[in-house]
Amino acid sequence: MSAEKKAYPLRISADVLDAVQRWANDELRSANAQIEYVLRDALRKAGRLKADESGTHGAPGAKK
Repeated sequence: MSAEKKAYPLRISADVLDAVQRWANDELRSANAQIEYVLRDALRKAGRLKADESGTHGAPGAKK
């Protein structure tokens, strides 16, 4: 997996962003890291991202 990160503007409702921020705070992550974690988890569960491409190996706060 490439370590390169790309910026992507995201339009999201205030309610959803607030919920993500609360969840991120509980997990000791930034809201951005929480969104990436949730997306990666959903992609992996849907079979669209291989486990070895998940980028969570050794990441602080990463859940397996």
